[in-house]
Amino acid sequence: MAIGETVITIVGNLTADPELRTTGQGAQVASFTIANTARVYNKQTGQYEDGPALFMRCSAWNDLAQHCAQSLAKGMRVIAQGRLRQHSYQAQDGTNRTVVELQVDEIGPSLRYATAQVARISHQGGPVYGNPTSTQPTVNTGAGGWSQQPAQTQQPAQPPADDPWGAPSDDQSSFGGFGKADTEPDF
Repeated sequence: MAIGETVITIVGNLTADPELRTTGQGAQVASFTIANTARVYNKQTGQYEDGPALFMRCSAWNDLAQHCAQSLAKGMRVIAQGRLRQHSYQAQDGTNRTVVELQVDEIGPSLRYATAQVARISHQGGPVYGNPTSTQPTVNTGAGGWSQQPAQTQQPAQPPADDPWGAPSDDQSSFGGFGKADTEPDF
C-alpha cells in the first residue's frame, strides 16, 4: 500500500452472492456489496434501534476473487479490509457520476454469530490440508455457508510431509523454534 491511502475495515452482511467475472486483460474480479447497519440506543424507548445503513460496494481481484466466489454467499456476516477507490464515469444519460468502492485486500467470515472451517490452498498444485488426496478445497455450504449445528470434534488434519511448518525440526521445540522446552528463558 502506498502512503496516504485510505484503509478501512467494514463489518456487515453480504447483500447478494459475489459476482465473478473476467476482464478483457484476463484478470478475475469478484464484485459484491456489504451492508452495515449501526445500532443506536434510543433513550426515550430504552431500546436499541437500527440506525442508517451503509452499503459499501466492494471488489476483490485474482485469487482473492476466486476465493470470495467459492466461499461467500448472500447474508453472510463478513469482515473486510481494504483501500477506498474513487472512480468517475459518464452514465448512459450523459451525466458524470463518481462512485467510491472498497478494493478488498483481506476478507473473512465474522465468527461472532457463526463458525467456519478453513482449508488452506496450496499454490504449488500440491494437496490441500483438509484432504491430502485432493487439490481442490472442500467447501461446506450448508445453510447458506453457515452451519447451524454445533461443531463436531475432529482429529487435526496432518499437513503434507514437504510442509516446512508441519513439524518441528531437531533444533526446534514445540514452541515453534523459540527455544527448547526444557531450558529456562534468559531474562
